[in-house]
Amino acid sequence: MHVPEGLDVLYSDNKIVVVNKPSGLLSVPGKGPDKMDCVVTRVQAMFPECRKHPAVHRLDMDTSGILVLGLTARAQRELSIQFQDRLTSKRYVALLEGLIEGEMGVIDLPLRTDVDNRPYQIVDHEHGRRAITIWKKLGEENGWTRVNFTPITGRSHQLRVHSSHPDGLGVPIVGDRLYGTGKYPGRLHLHAEYLRFTHPKTGEVMEFHTEAPF
Repeated sequence: MHVPEGLDVLYSDNKIVVVNKPSGLLSVPGKGPDKMDCVVTRVQAMFPECRKHPAVHRLDMDTSGILVLGLTARAQRELSIQFQDRLTSKRYVALLEGLIEGEMGVIDLPLRTDVDNRPYQIVDHEHGRRAITIWKKLGEENGWTRVNFTPITGRSHQLRVHSSHPDGLGVPIVGDRLYGTGKYPGRLHLHAEYLRFTHPKTGEVMEFHTEAPF
C-alpha cells in the first residue's frame, strides 16, 4: 500500500487545517488512480477524522501556496460560503517573463473554458464569466518583473490568463506551460502567499503568510 507523503502544515485544530501546498501537487483527486495523490488525500491520511470532501478552494497543480481545508462538514460548508461570498482575502506573488509598464492596476477580462482545448481558459466578452484581478509591481529582476496579484474573483487559471493576455499585462508567468512561451522550463512561478478568513467555529480572523520559494 502506498503511504502518501506529508505536507507543510501551517495550522490545525479539530475543525480546520491550513497547509502550504508545493508546486506539482494536485489540490483534489483527479481522474484515475495515478491522480489520487493530492492535498486532500494527504490531509485525510494525516487527520483520520477528516471528512470525505474537505476542500474549500483550490490552487492549480503548478501553483504553490496556502490552502485551508475543513475537517468537519460544518467547517467545510461555512468556509466555502466565505469564499463564495468573497469574505476572504487572498494575495499571490508571481515572476513574469518580461517587463511591464505601470506600477499597479486592475484587469477586468471575462473568462470561460475553451471547450475544444481543455483545460485552457480564454477571454470571451460575450459568454465569459467576469474575472477581476488587482495587480501591483514589486520590482524588476534581470529582465523579469515580480508582481502581487489580488484576485477579486476566483476563476480557473484567472491569474495566468490575466497575466499573459495582451489585454491584461501581456507577459506570461515564468514557467507557465499552458500560457507561457516555453522558454523557461521548471515550476510555475506563482505562489499563494497570503490568506485571511474567519474561523468557522471561533469567529476569529485567521491570517497566514508564506514566502515565495522563488
